[in-house]
Amino acid sequence: MPAEVLWTVPEAGMPSFATLGLPAPVVRALDAEGFAEPFPIQAATLPETLRGRDLLGRGQTGSGKTLAFGLALLSRLAGDRARPRRPRGLVLVPTRELAQQVVEALTPFARSLHLSLTAVVGGVSFNRQAAALERGVDLLVATPGRLTDHTTQGTCDLSGVEITALDEADRMADMGFLPQVRAILDRTPADGQRLLFSATLDGDVATLVKNYLHDPVTRAVAPAVAPVATMDHHVLLVDGADKARVVTEVAARDGRTILFVRTKYGVDRLVRNLRRDGVAAAALHGGKTQNARNRAIAEFRDGRTPVLVATDVAARGIHVDDVSLVVHVDPPADPKDYLHRAGRTARGGESGTVVTLVTPPERHDVERLTQQAGVRPTLTEVSPGDAALTRITGARAPLGRPLPEPRRPRQNPRGGEAGRTRRRATEDRRRRGREVAA
Repeated sequence: MPAEVLWTVPEAGMPSFATLGLPAPVVRALDAEGFAEPFPIQAATLPETLRGRDLLGRGQTGSGKTLAFGLALLSRLAGDRARPRRPRGLVLVPTRELAQQVVEALTPFARSLHLSLTAVVGGVSFNRQAAALERGVDLLVATPGRLTDHTTQGTCDLSGVEITALDEADRMADMGFLPQVRAILDRTPADGQRLLFSATLDGDVATLVKNYLHDPVTRAVAPAVAPVATMDHHVLLVDGADKARVVTEVAARDGRTILFVRTKYGVDRLVRNLRRDGVAAAALHGGKTQNARNRAIAEFRDGRTPVLVATDVAARGIHVDDVSLVVHVDPPADPKDYLHRAGRTARGGESGTVVTLVTPPERHDVERLTQQAGVRPTLTEVSPGDAALTRITGARAPLGRPLPEPRRPRQNPRGGEAGRTRRRATEDRRRRGREVAA
């Protein structure tokens, strides 16, 4: 593993996007999108990646790394066009939500260079993705599982990939995706440029670096466990009998709030209870269809639903502005989960608050976990209606008027791609039968 270089802002100040070497159309698009100057991770990495160097990048969540690797890929791909089924650039991410976020973030800059961009993820039509690949894709953003399906079926050929970025590599390792990631990288040219971004650069990630990156430059903009300076951390000690009411009062606050719960069942149950008390809340977890997940995020982003209740599926890859409070309703399993959940607030220099609700039996474990995460939370004992609870979180009594259950899409027991295939086969048999009868 190469020595890590901690990048700091030069004495002369932050360089401009233009001086980093980006193409003029991209610089104009950045200005049009309101990006006045680069974030540190962008300034630290773009000069190296635009020259074609392999890169290891590490930065806190919300540090701007999507544009750090995305602008490099798009700029390096400018000028040529993709052939059918053969993408020229590839971004691998661990979750569908992160893939969608990357596509949304990079679309204006891809458009400025007349490059095509699409996502290949599970939970949506394989055939529509295959059709998009057939038309030709310059930059493909994919999750490992669905991309493996396409390479196996022959609808995607990675032999023309010139540059690959792996985002959230440590998360892909945690989720057991590394065998698929290695198989995907083996399908790309061995001499292609590779960029890897990760919160940590050890263990399985270090092995990945050793086997697939060539003389990489390493850039970091913050220590791996450093808390964000604009983020306040609190541990609220609450009696088990009072916890449900405390959660409801916190959720009834003004402002965009994410509540993290350990299980899918726990998420659904909490959403039902909150809506019964008049709190507009939506559920996000891996048991939801992709359309339901997209709808929950969209309604949370536009403010129609100010409370999002989620499992760790949302701990990474969900970038929604102005999330002012993150609540660990159930304490996370390890320090990395704590930091990634917490990273949904205080993004891009904004301020935010992170609260962990702790019952007395959990106190010792949470103290050890926050210490390992490198944060020093303020401990406060609270109960429903406390002034301290209101001061820290903005908690208030809920309206108490039940809200209707969120409308569920009509489920077709034979729906989906498999269902459509069966229906087409049935229709073909009936047509042939009619032709024979005629």
